[in-house]
Amino acid sequence: MPEHYVTLAEVRDLLTEEHEKRELLTSQKAAMEHARAVCTLSVENADALAKEILAIGGVTEYAAVKVADLLPQYPEDVRAIFSKERIAIEPKTIEKVIEVVSKYL
Repeated sequence: MPEHYVTLAEVRDLLTEEHEKRELLTSQKAAMEHARAVCTLSVENADALAKEILAIGGVTEYAAVKVADLLPQYPEDVRAIFSKERIAIEPKTIEKVIEVVSKYL
């Protein structure tokens, strides 16, 4: 099975579903509670957002998922996400990311 990044919304739902079946480990419970506390999007919206960001071009799957998790509203926040990519992000791209994120807030 190929590896891929998952959004925090998906982590939240997967762990919640698993918690209904069995007792989770302490670290899994902590991850579930964190995801519940900070994630406001549904899995469908998080996936749709990540796909829209990926379609901008020059955006990796990692960055698209991070955008869906963090929902950046300011250029500095977008730059911080893309700083891990070690690529120079264009101001136009930053504005597109913020525009797409604003549709999901």
